[in-house]
Amino acid sequence: MDREQRADVSMADFLRSARTRLTPQEAGLDDSGRVRRRVSGLRREELAQLAGVSVDYYTRLEQGRSRSASTEVLDALATALRLDDAERSHLHILARPQPARRRRRPRPQRVHPATWELLEILQAADRPAFVLGRRLDVLAHNPLAGHLITDFRALPAAERNQARFVFLDPHARELYRDWPRVAADTTAMLRLDAGRHPDDPALSALVGELSIRSEDFRRFWSDHKVHRRTTGTKDYHHPLVGDLTISYQALTPGDDPDQILFIYSSEPGSPSETAMRLLARWNAPAAGTSSAEAQEVGQTRA
Repeated sequence: MDREQRADVSMADFLRSARTRLTPQEAGLDDSGRVRRRVSGLRREELAQLAGVSVDYYTRLEQGRSRSASTEVLDALATALRLDDAERSHLHILARPQPARRRRRPRPQRVHPATWELLEILQAADRPAFVLGRRLDVLAHNPLAGHLITDFRALPAAERNQARFVFLDPHARELYRDWPRVAADTTAMLRLDAGRHPDDPALSALVGELSIRSEDFRRFWSDHKVHRRTTGTKDYHHPLVGDLTISYQALTPGDDPDQILFIYSSEPGSPSETAMRLLARWNAPAAGTSSAEAQEVGQTRA
């Protein structure tokens, strides 16, 4: 199967998954008085009607037998399916795969010195922060993020990855109070990366390993959901300081669109802020050791 054929299959799977998740009520259809449905999602003919295309044409798209979808048709399908911005962008990427380039050794992802400085500033403010790269590789974190989540610096280079931690490290299931949601979001972020980099052999190897070793990952991966983190909250159950809720913001540092800087904070005056300050004081780094020196992780990773 060539690259374009794989893209057709990926788009077909994505459309089918999105269609079956959307109920007639969510799509604004009057489903009263109809024959009882065997599934809760939309029928092909219903989605085709909402998008303003023929049933035959949509069927060919969902079966991976058509590469002729225009931008207007893709936007109409995205609107009918109630896709968010990340999902809409993902659909367009799947429908318009970039020409395959001659495979080269990928350049290492490096964290800019200004980002390292920002990690130290955030450490001083009791704000956990970390940088994810391609494939959700953990490229850097300040000490407090290491104490809150895990010290990726202490792991072998090949294991410094957020998805591997979530699905393969037993500590993650105890750490995240809503582990299923974290696992689903992590998989959806990895799926989004796969759409942007379909020829990444390291990503394919990671997905293959997780699929073999985790039944939960296989289930979430088969949903074909995509997710781009921007802001949100996350609940932790930390073995030292107990339960805490954090808010996060995701930013793109420097000029590398494949890096994401996550900054954590807690509500001022809340028990979560008290727990975070306690964690910071409990694990204060030795004097004279900078956050960058203490927590550098994987600066030469591709």
